[in-house]
Amino acid sequence: MDAFVRQLRARLSSADGLDDAARLVRQDLEPFLGRFSDETEQDFAAAIEQVRGSIRPVEILRVNSIFRIRQDWYHGPAETDRHWPALRAYLVDSKGWSADTVDDRIGKASNEIVSLLENPSKESFACRGLVVGHVQSGKTANMTAVIAKAVDAGYNLVIILAGLTNKLRKQTQGRMQKDLVDRLRDQWQLQTREDEQGDFRMPPNGGFPMPVDGAAQLAVVKKNVAPLGQLLLTLERTLPAILRRLKVLVIDDECDQASVNTASGEYDMTRINERIRLILKKIPANSYVGYTATPFANVLINPFPAGGRELDDLYPKDFITALPTPDGYFGTERLFGRPPVDADSPQPEEEGLDMIREIPEDDIAFLQPPSRAEKDHFQPRMTESLEDAVLYFLASCAARRFRGDADSHMSMLIHTSAYVIMHERLATLVKAWLEVIADQITDPGSALGTRMLGLWEAEQQRVPDDLCALPYVTGHQLMPFMAAVLEALEVPVENGTSDDRINYDGSPRTYIVIGGSILARGLTIEGLCVSYFLRTSSQYDTLLQMGRWFGYRPGYEDMPRIWMTDSLSTAFRSLALIEAEIRGDVAEYAVRKTTPMEFAVRVRSIPGMAITAASKMRAAILTDVSYAGKHVQTIRFDHRRPEIVRGNWTAAAHLMTQATDLGLRDRESARILFRGVPGRLIVQFLRAYSVQASHRELSAEFLLGYIEASGDSARTWNVGVVEPKSGEPSAAPMGELGPVRLSTRTRLERPDDFADIKALMSRRDVLFDCTGGDAAAETDWTRLKAVRAGVVGNVPLLLLYPIDRNSTPRRPSGQRVGLEAVGDLVGFGIVFPGSADGSGGYYSVRLEPPSADDLEDIEDEIAEQLEAGRVH
Repeated sequence: MDAFVRQLRARLSSADGLDDAARLVRQDLEPFLGRFSDETEQDFAAAIEQVRGSIRPVEILRVNSIFRIRQDWYHGPAETDRHWPALRAYLVDSKGWSADTVDDRIGKASNEIVSLLENPSKESFACRGLVVGHVQSGKTANMTAVIAKAVDAGYNLVIILAGLTNKLRKQTQGRMQKDLVDRLRDQWQLQTREDEQGDFRMPPNGGFPMPVDGAAQLAVVKKNVAPLGQLLLTLERTLPAILRRLKVLVIDDECDQASVNTASGEYDMTRINERIRLILKKIPANSYVGYTATPFANVLINPFPAGGRELDDLYPKDFITALPTPDGYFGTERLFGRPPVDADSPQPEEEGLDMIREIPEDDIAFLQPPSRAEKDHFQPRMTESLEDAVLYFLASCAARRFRGDADSHMSMLIHTSAYVIMHERLATLVKAWLEVIADQITDPGSALGTRMLGLWEAEQQRVPDDLCALPYVTGHQLMPFMAAVLEALEVPVENGTSDDRINYDGSPRTYIVIGGSILARGLTIEGLCVSYFLRTSSQYDTLLQMGRWFGYRPGYEDMPRIWMTDSLSTAFRSLALIEAEIRGDVAEYAVRKTTPMEFAVRVRSIPGMAITAASKMRAAILTDVSYAGKHVQTIRFDHRRPEIVRGNWTAAAHLMTQATDLGLRDRESARILFRGVPGRLIVQFLRAYSVQASHRELSAEFLLGYIEASGDSARTWNVGVVEPKSGEPSAAPMGELGPVRLSTRTRLERPDDFADIKALMSRRDVLFDCTGGDAAAETDWTRLKAVRAGVVGNVPLLLLYPIDRNSTPRRPSGQRVGLEAVGDLVGFGIVFPGSADGSGGYYSVRLEPPSADDLEDIEDEIAEQLEAGRVH
């Protein structure tokens, strides 16, 4: 019966329904089996009913989505469908996926998404959706299934916006042709090709042809101005009668890259963003679905067209779907762990697997040039941590060969620098090192062979025994395969300009890939087991997309290892929390039947990191802030406004007088330090202090709101005045302290009307109120705060910084100039107790349409800009 089921499913793609598929299967088999026996007839009938039951209309629960309620129109695959049955058969029969995996993981999720598209039987529509996957999680498989089912349901033109490079576009084109087109070649008309020159060009007749019933056109287009311009021109030259017949599904792969408007003004558009919006406007019936694992920019798009314009900005107003985490997936949470969502969260803290290895700070100096100016003369060196990573990778390749994976790809990634010249030099260094140590690696008695085997044995003890179903591989079992590993090993460079690049077509490859930014998004490294990673980013989306180590590791789940700095590992752990919160929000509001226009997805901000590029966050507003475990400081000052400069000094003077009168001065300290200052005095100081307007997180609304909500206003604080060892005395007394010594802080040379000093606090200032604690060698903010917490406990610290109005740079610099303030300034820094894992603010978009007054203001602004020639 199972064999009949497989054959019936395979025949569905070329048959007119299930009954016709049964006729064709019988026709195929009777020449070999003869007339079916009664028992065979029973099995055949049971198989037909099993297949029929799997394609009956189903209720699609949409448990992973928030969406705008519309009329239900899609109820799952139908008997007459061809593209989904063909894809499903290919995944099961040719790619070896289990039927349960295809039906449960891909089938159900794609049903949900297709049901949220607009009904293609309508004459006109415009749907906007977002699908949030995981990095390297197989979201392309979901995308392919959505396309197959959408075409079965009536969509007849599929446009895929794929990547910024020819290589990524070619990779997507090849995947679509292999998974979709080649299954039913006569049912597809290709408007693009797989070769490097195969991007979209206007057809010879100038427009799209009339769609054919039951067939579809496919265009895989690079997100570049030229091919998008060709696509727009083709739509403009398509006959109106044909345009009305086109039911278009636009899939925007990695939709947070290039598609989001990053122009400097709300009324301007980047050229790629503008082309995409014009293309959608030109199509009478279209559903646009963005796919990404890093949706931070997309959920912060302005939901309302600027100035009432007709071009919407791709905000997912109709649905947001968060694909569930697949079984066996190695993601941020599984690898790096996750802090608890909040103190009251039912989700406990996740520890993560013990697969992250620290790159010592000392090693960085040997692998990265200290500055861009020095890159041409910098020569990287093989550090101990890099040697360990390579040795472990070689051992893992031997272990996989022992387990029978000799015909599989095996890869290591080394990503230390953005500079192309560093990639070439590091590749040369690694190749030379491998040549020198080759004989030792194959000799278990050599020093290096012993080191490698010891490293392998130690690593195997650090992961759970049940992580992989296959047995533990001993060091003794590795050695017979080591020569084959070295013989197969290649060290290609992948950075967009290199000639010797990765190529997984054909025979299995064993690679140590050394590369740059091209590896950071979209490009898949097959069989990735070991990563050595020094590159970093201050943006969530960029950092997550760099994580090529995410994905599936079937048969070697116990082997992946990642070498990176401790700070980078901490950042990924925090990103696991942010991912969990976004998915939790979507799940919660899905239960409440809330639409994307009623609920704005919140994105937590991590201290010291940006959610995404600032130009993608113009519509974002700060909705809530936590400062737990965080230090904050004033680095911008209204230095030319006498009333503010004088008022801030007065606020500090009053605080010093009150603390002195209360007898809170620590006389044993050589510094100006007060202990046990009532929180209400701190609140009074902060209310009186005028923070420069660009310090959004230090505004009274958020800072005082947090202090009240966290209970810090009811606690006692420690308060200090940070003075240099030598400095000019202040012109005015700081309350009962009298004149204080002034620090020097110069400002960046910028045309702003405020002074930006870039940094106020020094790391060691965190320990201002500590008289003990071992922190002599510590330079990391987090560790210093941990030392402080061990000495003073859960006590907040306020530090005041008197600044010389006449501060000048110590040496001539093109970046810094004299402060030139109207009076001595006073800045403040605060060190909050608690865990930094829970700190940061939440950003979302404002889901309120502009009012009539707003629109009048907008029209006036546009008119002024038109007159000035700034808007076209």
